[in-house]
Amino acid sequence: MSWFVLVLSGALEAVWATALDRSEGFTRLWPTVVFGISVVASMGGLAYAMRDLPVGTAYAVWVGIGAALTVVYGMLTGAEPVSVVRLLLIAGLVGCVIGLKLTH
Repeated sequence: MSWFVLVLSGALEAVWATALDRSEGFTRLWPTVVFGISVVASMGGLAYAMRDLPVGTAYAVWVGIGAALTVVYGMLTGAEPVSVVRLLLIAGLVGCVIGLKLTH
């Protein structure tokens, strides 16, 4: 259960990072609300997962998933450039997250 919550929390990290950008310095209401809810849920999930998982593993997985999803979302919306090298690097990041799970 801890791994499932950790992956979900990593996905919520991408949500709050994107909402933070769209809030324009907390001047827009709805992106700010989404940011607040998702950051609390993401941190809460990370804290829950860390009850069973080592802090280094949990944090690396959380950040890796959040970073990868944030960049992929940026690529899909056109905010980030797309290249084969960038896609391979993101795949490597995801591979490292999977490796951490397999070695735990």
